[in-house]
Amino acid sequence: MTDRSLVAGVDTSTQSCKVVVCDAETGEVVRVGRAAHPDGTEVEPRHWWTAWEEATSDGLLEGVAALAVGGQQHGLVLLDEAGEVVRPALLWNDTRSAEAAADLVDELGAQAWVAATGVVPVAATTVSKLRWVARHEPDSLARARTCVLPHDWLTGRILAEPGGEPRGWTTDAGDASGTGYWSAGSRDYRLDLLRHATDGVDLAVPRVAAPSEVVGRTASGIAVAPGTGDNMGAALGLGLAPGDVVVSLGTSGTAFARHDRASADPTGAVQSFADAEGGFLPLVCTLNAARVLTAGAAMLGTDLAGLDRLALAAEPGAGGLTLLPYLDGERTPNLPSATGSLHGLTRANTTPENLARAVVEGMLLGLAAAVDRVRDVGCPVRRVLLIGGASASQAVQEVAADLLGAPVAIPAAGEYVAVGAARQAAWAVAGGDRPPVWDIDVDVTVDPAGTDRAVEVRERYAAVVAAVHPTAR
Repeated sequence: MTDRSLVAGVDTSTQSCKVVVCDAETGEVVRVGRAAHPDGTEVEPRHWWTAWEEATSDGLLEGVAALAVGGQQHGLVLLDEAGEVVRPALLWNDTRSAEAAADLVDELGAQAWVAATGVVPVAATTVSKLRWVARHEPDSLARARTCVLPHDWLTGRILAEPGGEPRGWTTDAGDASGTGYWSAGSRDYRLDLLRHATDGVDLAVPRVAAPSEVVGRTASGIAVAPGTGDNMGAALGLGLAPGDVVVSLGTSGTAFARHDRASADPTGAVQSFADAEGGFLPLVCTLNAARVLTAGAAMLGTDLAGLDRLALAAEPGAGGLTLLPYLDGERTPNLPSATGSLHGLTRANTTPENLARAVVEGMLLGLAAAVDRVRDVGCPVRRVLLIGGASASQAVQEVAADLLGAPVAIPAAGEYVAVGAARQAAWAVAGGDRPPVWDIDVDVTVDPAGTDRAVEVRERYAAVVAAVHPTAR
């Protein structure tokens, strides 16, 4: 390795491809590239490749010794005998598989899924998308021979370039644990569940590589690590310590923490994922996060900065207004067909300020419930690390600590999924039992005010959820 060895990490997310080039020893980001993905809940994977090529143009990878890909979880990519894509990839946020998920749960029972994989199928889960294809596009399934995840596909495509050294389709434990047919507890595929979802069709699946394994080399000699799912990549990029819980406010919202054992939530809300270091990452995901703020700003005829100003001008509790932020349906609680709703309207409280405050509080209250569920499976919550696009909101920063019930730290802005992938790449090159230690800067820390108002707001939100959606889990 040279005096300044470089590694690259990729975040192939719902919205874009982001590539960071980092110093392998310190984690300092020295170069960044990005390119957009098309909007939609199903996407031709070739667009991911086009974005990768654009993001890495102009010599971005010059001098890079290793790379890894982090990617959006759950997406289904079906490949034929020649390795060509059978149909557009179904992404995590495609809810057409909601009925298929419900059928899978009804057929085997939620407890059977928890016992087998730690994951109860919902619309987002890969196994549910397989069932949807089996029932609605049997011809597509008949042509398919292999199913992979988005990060698996891009990793394989990078290695398949002429002169590369592909070694067959690979994935990692973190991303595999979100499929519904791989168990973080037993570290094995449950191919019986995959066959059940496909009505008996056998599909090949990627080999699950070790966390720091080199799974191939590019044509230019860059070592390629296994990569991982986006949440696992963020955990690796942030260097999570015991007591840390991440709340990510991107397109979706997530709450997760590292744990020393597999979790088993009988409701299925906490998904028993693996992390990217050989451990576990219990996680709760919501469909609605940053875009709730965007929708709220549009409703009020302002921008995100204006939404902040209005929300901060209102009192905590928004004068009694409560927003259920299920604008795109919801995953946790499992309400794929739900819509958002605003409660407690009176002539006195219907002001732009209160509406803005209700939007911010509603988004965060959905994540506060997620943090509670992570705590319930045995993860202490001593500090919340707030990341994602919406974490830059001043109103979110000021409101979060009270509603989440813990001190909130906002790390310096960064592409933590991509940084985590780069850290995995550095680990693959350096070897050893643990990834290298990279320091993370924290820009802001906010402590809870400790007032009864936050408790009142949370209780009111829970009461509204129970009244509107009494069967929600």
